[in-house]
Amino acid sequence: MDTRRSEQAGGANHVGKAQVGSLAPGRVVGDGRYRLLAQFGVDERGDAHLWRARDGQLKRDVALTLLVGDPADPEAARLARRTLERATHASKFGHGGVARVLDVLALGSGITSSEGLLGVVVAEWTKGSDLVDLVAQRPVAPAAAARMVQALAEAVEQAHQNGLVLGLDHPQRLRLTPNGALKLAFPGPLPEATLRDDVKALGAVLYLLLTGRWALPGGPPAIPAAPMTPQGRIVPPRQLAPTVPADLSSLAVRTIEDGGNGGIRTSAAILRVLGQVAEEEERTQLIKAVGGDVAEPDGTIWTTKKPVKDVARRRKLALGVTVLVVATVVILAWGGLMLINVFQGDSKASGPSINVAAPPASSQQSAPPPASSSAPAPPPSPSVGAAVPPQSVAVYNPEGRGDNTSRAKYAIDGKAETEWRTEKYKQQFPTIKPGVGLVVSFENPINLSQVKVIGGTPGSKIEIRSATEKNPDLADTKVVGNGDLKDGETIIPLAQPTQGEYFVVWITQLGDADGQYMTEIGDLSFLPAG
Repeated sequence: MDTRRSEQAGGANHVGKAQVGSLAPGRVVGDGRYRLLAQFGVDERGDAHLWRARDGQLKRDVALTLLVGDPADPEAARLARRTLERATHASKFGHGGVARVLDVLALGSGITSSEGLLGVVVAEWTKGSDLVDLVAQRPVAPAAAARMVQALAEAVEQAHQNGLVLGLDHPQRLRLTPNGALKLAFPGPLPEATLRDDVKALGAVLYLLLTGRWALPGGPPAIPAAPMTPQGRIVPPRQLAPTVPADLSSLAVRTIEDGGNGGIRTSAAILRVLGQVAEEEERTQLIKAVGGDVAEPDGTIWTTKKPVKDVARRRKLALGVTVLVVATVVILAWGGLMLINVFQGDSKASGPSINVAAPPASSQQSAPPPASSSAPAPPPSPSVGAAVPPQSVAVYNPEGRGDNTSRAKYAIDGKAETEWRTEKYKQQFPTIKPGVGLVVSFENPINLSQVKVIGGTPGSKIEIRSATEKNPDLADTKVVGNGDLKDGETIIPLAQPTQGEYFVVWITQLGDADGQYMTEIGDLSFLPAG
């Protein structure tokens, strides 16, 4: 914290001490509407007092950020107005990681000068537990910490895209929801807070979860400060807790510190690293878990007592068994047909000689069956019309920001030499996440029959999914076709022509890219039924 902000906070504390003494459970503020229930912290940098209160009119609990100060102090009043303006702008922002702002009260508008308050930000109450209480017991497991910060980083990313500063750089403003996600429970950014402060706060929250220490100025007295090296650098979390992965430790420090070329300055960059680290560490911890067996929702068992069965191995085994069964059925059917033909041939003196020792090679053309044969004729290949160009395309990633969103347009520009590609991942889908893809929209519904992929990365597995809207939940889409990409051109036929305005090209397995995983798509063509 700079000197000027410290002086402002200190002056506000000095002016408001007598007034703050009356902020006790049972007091009613905001023109007699909100009854204080319990205090959850103080952000001393702006003399913001964080309370849970009861809305007497709507009969519900709310979160109050009370800006305490002397109304006669013009500088304190100016800073409070700036905070209230920012909170008003935030009231139009909706995200699961930020409590919704319900009302903003200012002097003369819901607050009287006799209350000793300069403003009040009213937000919905967030159920769950205090972040400070969480880390007071012991640091959080690295995988869980990455997951918690990931949800908060998604909120920051969306807010920054809308030009909003959230002001989450104080741990007592955050709460842990019952579903394990961090949430900004007491909105109200300080007057001088910047976008960069939000990003640094993500690193500080990660540092706090991993170590129980706060690495930014102005933290609550209940939390010890992060230790510093003799050179004035933050001691990495891995030095305090050796079980912290090196990538996660580095991410926290690089996000907090301003100097050097290796700093992380955007929430998008944080999200990319967190997604990979969380999955890697979660699996490591599961394997090491005491007590042996840990069951995943899909039935996979992780254990330290016997070899680990991962999802990919089980899927490959299931696929192999399926292929074997299908091949056996085909061979038996073919053998039966040959025997029928043999017996029919024996009844005719001039019947042809048939070799039943082995099926004809795939490279040879088989003679058409005799007229008396009962074998059905193969179904004709469906005819297709001219490709219909999509009206728009966007990266589809239900779990957060998509991969290389600016390059999505190259997948439908008709040029194989310009491509869209995913990020490079250290782990294969679905270990890191279920997939990623492209969603295309057509001006009018088409009766889609095939999708042609040019310049795709071999080894990638693709699903074609129909959707009813431009940005659907994955569970609301329907798989209508699938295929494996190969060099050059790949045709992915649909099981049957499907009418629709929106389709998702969904990647469920990435191609191999020098020890990492990535998929490129040069161009997509959408062919309707002829």
